[in-house]
Amino acid sequence: MHCHQPKEGRSTIPAKSLQIPTADGQADGFAAFPDDGERHPGVLLYMDAFGVRPVLRQMALELAGHGYYVLVPNVFYRHGPAPVIELPEHIGKEIRPAVIAQLMPLIQAHTVEHVLRDADAYVRFLTTRPEVSPGPVAVIGYCMGVNVALRTAAAHPGQVAALAGFHPSPLVTDAPDSPHRLVTELTAQVHLGLAGNDMTSEAISELDQALDAAGVDHTCEIYPDTVHGFTMSDTDAFNASALQRHWDRLLPLLDRALADR
Repeated sequence: MHCHQPKEGRSTIPAKSLQIPTADGQADGFAAFPDDGERHPGVLLYMDAFGVRPVLRQMALELAGHGYYVLVPNVFYRHGPAPVIELPEHIGKEIRPAVIAQLMPLIQAHTVEHVLRDADAYVRFLTTRPEVSPGPVAVIGYCMGVNVALRTAAAHPGQVAALAGFHPSPLVTDAPDSPHRLVTELTAQVHLGLAGNDMTSEAISELDQALDAAGVDHTCEIYPDTVHGFTMSDTDAFNASALQRHWDRLLPLLDRALADR
């Protein structure tokens, strides 16, 4: 498999810290984009449960190297600026349960109401940046961020043309507002890259059927030999070939969906 390299000039890509006005205050975050004076398609990147940290900065810089303006908000801003909890440089198997235990109250406090209110603010902020070209944007999520990304895309169908999610938290539940029930609202092209242990085969079938029935242009794929969290190089779940597959799926999706920009 070829080794993915960003375009030349990555050194000219800044990662600029930002404050994003929301209905409930200010969300901290950052944006990565080519510093070339041009306008670029916007991408909203939602963090995994471990939050905004160096590995997400690396991924945003990589994406920006392909000509995108990438906005990464701290979804847990109501509890403080990132990092909201102290994180080790590497989140190994031994420490992971303790880290998750610290994060669980933050995850549970991030209600659907908060998700949708914040999504309005993030999409508005992204689409009004002077560095972002007019037209639709893309939304990407990792882990719990996939749920958030799907809700964002469903709530802003005219503005979100691409939706990508990797190793999602459950997207098919019994709840009336389960993410899979929202796919009828999507106009985005969709790619979902699943780990082997993310969802049951029944849940994947149900999600696939919902996307098919809604007429959504989508791919839903289990990445080989993966566990939940496979894109994140600062965890034991990391799988380098799966991260490469993620870029191989993500970049063409963005190119197709935002090509007219």
